[in-house]
Amino acid sequence: MKIATRCVSLDKDERFGAVSPPIYQTATFLQPTATEFGEYDYSRTANPTRSQLERKLADLEYGKYAAAFASGMAAITAVTRLLEAGDEIIASDDLYGGSIRLLEQVLPRQAISVRYVDTTDLEEVVDAFTENTKLILIETPTNPMLRISDIEALAKIAHEHSALLAVDNTMLSPCLQNPLRHGADIAIHSATKILCGHSDVTAGAAITNDAAIHKQIAFVQNAEGSALAPFDSWLMLRGLKTLALRAERQSSSALKVAEYLATQPEVKKIFYPGFADHDAQEIHARQSSGGGSVISFTTGDAEVSRRVVEAVELCSIAVSFGSVNSTISVPCHMSHASIPDKLRDRLAPPADLIRLSVGIEDVDDIIEDLERAFAIASKRSLASAAGVAYA
Repeated sequence: MKIATRCVSLDKDERFGAVSPPIYQTATFLQPTATEFGEYDYSRTANPTRSQLERKLADLEYGKYAAAFASGMAAITAVTRLLEAGDEIIASDDLYGGSIRLLEQVLPRQAISVRYVDTTDLEEVVDAFTENTKLILIETPTNPMLRISDIEALAKIAHEHSALLAVDNTMLSPCLQNPLRHGADIAIHSATKILCGHSDVTAGAAITNDAAIHKQIAFVQNAEGSALAPFDSWLMLRGLKTLALRAERQSSSALKVAEYLATQPEVKKIFYPGFADHDAQEIHARQSSGGGSVISFTTGDAEVSRRVVEAVELCSIAVSFGSVNSTISVPCHMSHASIPDKLRDRLAPPADLIRLSVGIEDVDDIIEDLERAFAIASKRSLASAAGVAYA
């Protein structure tokens, strides 16, 4: 089945034939006897609603196993639990600020070190390896600079060094990219974003084809109590039904918005997969089928960027991305504000960088909202932009 069909298709309720999956909103389950367990015993360990979601997530990512977590950070944390004291991680030098906070302020307490490298440069990745390196952790496209790394090539490098490759696929979703099909060992999602799509669930997922890896991740999910709750699992199942529609609409609209931004004098540089350099475009086209819903751009002036963000009306100022509602932010002050001071010069996004997550509103309305914001921020008249041709 095609991805849109698989998003909608759900396990059948064999008992009553419900077309919407039931919510098993229970903490515990009756057991057959005092000395044996049934299929489910306690919802921290497993819950039928969460199990259905995990089967769906695994299917969408062409994986065999999935674990659903209470947040994307909980999923990433569980993946890092695969490592032991003395191990090292090679991480992209453009990651979500919360990921860097985990890598820099939590993992060192467990004697796990991190090397940040430009994972678009394969030679730099190879040079960063030591005998202690056990994991490469990347996003592609990255958040917020939307840089593209070659999943297949990085998987080959990782496996040649007896290491794992984990790919955060949050930016694109399984509708546009499937890291496991390109050799990655683990696909990670902040399911809060486009998988949910409605800004009403905080969730995460880790998906793999390796039974041993899944066993360890599921153990951490249970032992640390980080599993997704039944009601949130049900909301995720509901959101996934429209995932393919949303991904297609938002990706199409984002391209039009990016083309519009390219006509604006206030915009100095645009970061979007379709606007990447030739080599990055070739890699992205080989491993994905769309640019996604997020665009980042600079104005050359942090104050102008602040005024643009504060002048929009349709696009809400908010962290996160991937929702049906368009959002806008200045990452260095919001989603990436937690990057430690000692690493800000290297890892923090530029102060004038604006990140725009395009929703499902009419794209012309989004463009008009931005046009009005640019006019206010630069103190130019809307009439001066009358000749702008919207893509």
